[in-house]
Amino acid sequence: MHQNSQQELVERARGGDPDAWESLYLNVYPRLRSYASSRAGTDAADDLVGETMARAVASIGKFRWEPSGFDAWLFGILRRVCFEHLRRQNRRRREPAFLSVDTLLQPGEDLELSDDHTEMRRAFSRLSPKERELLELRLVSGLTVDEVARVLGKRAGAIRTAQSRAVANLRQLLDGARCD
Repeated sequence: MHQNSQQELVERARGGDPDAWESLYLNVYPRLRSYASSRAGTDAADDLVGETMARAVASIGKFRWEPSGFDAWLFGILRRVCFEHLRRQNRRRREPAFLSVDTLLQPGEDLELSDDHTEMRRAFSRLSPKERELLELRLVSGLTVDEVARVLGKRAGAIRTAQSRAVANLRQLLDGARCD
């Protein structure tokens, strides 16, 4: 969505226009759901996205335009919602759910997972939680470097460096798995 048209929709949403909220929601929903699925599992994803949008509607007056835009603001809310959800879940179990190749599939898409996918999932799970989250935001959710920087509270240059390191670590883990 073009930033000018998104700014117009946000201003209409601030005024209580339900059609503007619907347009904003439909535009970002697939990426929000994908991120929520990668962090908390597919069963909880729709509820987490719903909670995120409810919080966004309630706090739209606090939103201020920055270069990272409205989507990054929503992902920041979703990140907090996922954290709260995982904290509640972790009281019952010790390890949170993280990205799997399965969460990358669109609903109804039939894909036979190969050994390469299994190796990728294993390698990805061996990255640090911070590296996984960064790659989820950049590659799965499709956020720009500036948007990820806003979500994670870091500078864009730090995100670029961390992404480069995370990809190099993933590559090294994959190369190590192939040598075994």
